[in-house]
Amino acid sequence: MAKKRGNAEVADLLRVGPGFRFDDVDPDATPGYDGDKNDGEKDLAAGLEKLSELQERLFAEAAVGEAREAVLLVLQAMDSAGKGGIVRHVVGGVDPQGVELAAFKAPTKEELAHDFLWRIEKRLPQSGFIGVFDRSHYEDVLIGRVRELAPAEEIERRYGAIVDFEERAAASGIRIVKVMLHISRDEQKQRLMERLERPDKHWKYNPGDVDERLLWDDYMAAYETVFERTSTDAAPWYVVPANRKWYARLAVQELLLGALQGIDPQWPGADYDIEVEKKRLSAS
Repeated sequence: MAKKRGNAEVADLLRVGPGFRFDDVDPDATPGYDGDKNDGEKDLAAGLEKLSELQERLFAEAAVGEAREAVLLVLQAMDSAGKGGIVRHVVGGVDPQGVELAAFKAPTKEELAHDFLWRIEKRLPQSGFIGVFDRSHYEDVLIGRVRELAPAEEIERRYGAIVDFEERAAASGIRIVKVMLHISRDEQKQRLMERLERPDKHWKYNPGDVDERLLWDDYMAAYETVFERTSTDAAPWYVVPANRKWYARLAVQELLLGALQGIDPQWPGADYDIEVEKKRLSAS
């Protein structure tokens, strides 16, 4: 995120701290950024160049066996909050050969026969990749809790299982960035109504979204518990105000840049004599 006078580090501003409450977050706010939409779109384009290079360096290092790191972006949100826009406009701007996207739906019969993390672990990104979970293992403690799809004691067990799972993933070299895109209830209503009013968006509308919307307060409470129980140094949570789509995209890009800059991937050096190869190529 381009620095403007008086701006603070976005990661510090968005990271969930002790005692987090949604009442303290303005979904219209743009923490750490004092530009407008036009500024944001320009800075998003500029940041994409940096993100693309860092991602390619990471992929190149892993390709030659010089690195084992990866990045995992976990996206959670209420319906219509903009997860798809993040995938398209932020992650979608880098070389797709270095991206692994997993969109977890309702578990299959086979998946239900295993622990809830069984299908998740299989989709962790391999070295050199940016992995994206469009919804994730957190559905099992969000919908699971709100809709009472599992006993209370099982939900409690899952919080600890998630922390252990993410700590193992981080120890293996995966930088985990967990993002909750936070929109207001009114903004969600407007976005869902737009889907009903535009024929080109009818396919995106799901009548079940209204059923979930009626449980808004229950979901917000479930998210607050998730943050309290699973935001750790190894895998912190970030809550991104998302009423302004351009800001949400810019903020998530900044979080990804921070993760990649922390890895600091470098272009691998040649394991052959460059001058000799130039001569051979010229003579071929």
